[in-house]
Amino acid sequence: MKSKIENINKAFENRVRLGIMSILVVNEWVDYKQLKKLLDVTDGNLASHIAALEKKEYIEIRKSFIGKKPNTSYRVSQTGKKAFGEHINALENLLKGL
Repeated sequence: MKSKIENINKAFENRVRLGIMSILVVNEWVDYKQLKKLLDVTDGNLASHIAALEKKEYIEIRKSFIGKKPNTSYRVSQTGKKAFGEHINALENLLKGL
């Protein structure tokens, strides 16, 4: 018998990672400052969760300059969209009792 939680993705168990992915799924690109403000987390906390998602190839990173200031932006990758969608579906099925 298949476990009801088998398709829940461990990468999204943390609330910060879940928040990052939720924001990126509905936006094209989001910069670091926006993510930090929306999630109300510290630099170190955000950076570590971004690194974890990047390692899984769930997000893409773009580094650029605005004037002379560096700017880092993020977007969800196709792999990330698929994994996050499967995670959300698994949660919905769990709530429905399927």
